[in-house]
Amino acid sequence: QVQLVESGGGLVQAGGSLRLSCVASGLTSSMYAMGWFRQAPGKEREYVALISWSSGRTYDRTYADSVKGRSTISRDNANNTIYLQMNSLKPEDTAIYYCAGHNRRTNDYDLWGQGTQVTVSS
Repeated sequence: QVQLVESGGGLVQAGGSLRLSCVASGLTSSMYAMGWFRQAPGKEREYVALISWSSGRTYDRTYADSVKGRSTISRDNANNTIYLQMNSLKPEDTAIYYCAGHNRRTNDYDLWGQGTQVTVSS
């Protein structure tokens, strides 16, 4: 079975940067696209970014409006790892960030990591 393990969270001042990592151990199928979600205290979990696991020379990438232009999702297929580079961080980016697998067959997110905490101070 696939296990998703996030890392790279921490405390950063507003305007700083972080690079989150997610290792998808045991992922051998092209069935899953990989994405990032986040959940702030008292709020629902929200979509952040999504990248296809494999799509030839080009890869499909989408972003939530809240992070578009200052975040980049990428992947390292050889190591089954995806990344979320976040720049110009804002206090409202404070949340637990989760790695998730999107099942192309069911069109649902059915793989989740345990999350990594990102805290942005003002």
